[in-house]
Amino acid sequence: MSGSIDSEPSDLDRAQAVVALGGGHGLHASLTALRRLVDDLTVDDLTAIVTVADNGGSSGRLRGEFNVLPPGDLRMALAALCGDDDWGDTWAKVLQHRFEGDGEMRGHVVGNLLIVGLWELLGNHVDALDWVGRLLGAKGRVLPMALTPMEITARVRAVPGDDSAITTVRGQVQVATAEGEIVSIDLDPPDPPVSKEALAKIAEADWAFLGPGSWFSSVLPHVRVTALREAIIATDARLVVVLNLEEQAGETGGFGPADHLRVLVEHAPGLQVHTVLADPSSFDAARLVELREVVASLGSRLVLDDVAVTDGSPRHDPRKLAAAYARIMTLGAGTGPEEAST
Repeated sequence: MSGSIDSEPSDLDRAQAVVALGGGHGLHASLTALRRLVDDLTVDDLTAIVTVADNGGSSGRLRGEFNVLPPGDLRMALAALCGDDDWGDTWAKVLQHRFEGDGEMRGHVVGNLLIVGLWELLGNHVDALDWVGRLLGAKGRVLPMALTPMEITARVRAVPGDDSAITTVRGQVQVATAEGEIVSIDLDPPDPPVSKEALAKIAEADWAFLGPGSWFSSVLPHVRVTALREAIIATDARLVVVLNLEEQAGETGGFGPADHLRVLVEHAPGLQVHTVLADPSSFDAARLVELREVVASLGSRLVLDDVAVTDGSPRHDPRKLAAAYARIMTLGAGTGPEEAST
């Protein structure tokens, strides 16, 4: 079962197989961190499994025009896996370049167009992403969460505590900017097809990292896909949940770290979380007490570490994340749900 903390400890006597699940800037930071661990041979098999429900910007325009998966989050994941050498740095910049000007191309991103072009040419989502990865010299593999475009739907409570004021919001952009309290999310279609490659990577992984990122529109969608949720629950991989540094207006307004965990397990009953990683500078003492209680109730390990950038913005520092991830994997399974400051 996923994430059992009474399983045998790991001293990293061999390089680890890792999957990272999420989307957007949160997954980009996590993958940039994990790519560094590929470079130092801590990780030898890295796979990103990426949300494909975006309906805004360049991704949304291409999705609507060509009836394809939105490529934006996939592009960002590929860019994060580029190396730090001239080749990787140049191609990461090319992939992320957004056209300016006043014409129809304004706002489109080079990497989005490349990915969609290969999808049209090859007729296979996974093969096309693998080809882009080869071009970039990516230090890992990028796979879509599902093989068909999806819409996120959310039940939103306009007035706290008043269930009579719940409405349904449809679309990733609309969910991310919803006014009110998000109660739950679902996907349409509710049971999208998942690639055999994604399911195999989850089954073979030693570690799985979920988050950080937009909680309802990038993180939770993974556990609402039936086949993915079942694979994450069934795998022997130890699941690490990486908490956000602050609440996000429109999605998690008023949320503390414990609230993020609660909604995760509400959306994925049976999920076993091995480790919860949080930055203690991002919440006060009262919320730390609450977080400890929820983590203990899950039978998980709480790891507190400095993983934020130093400019005061609520962003994860990939270098600090890489160090924290390496220490978590070195700690292995441990012997119980004890707190560790790394």
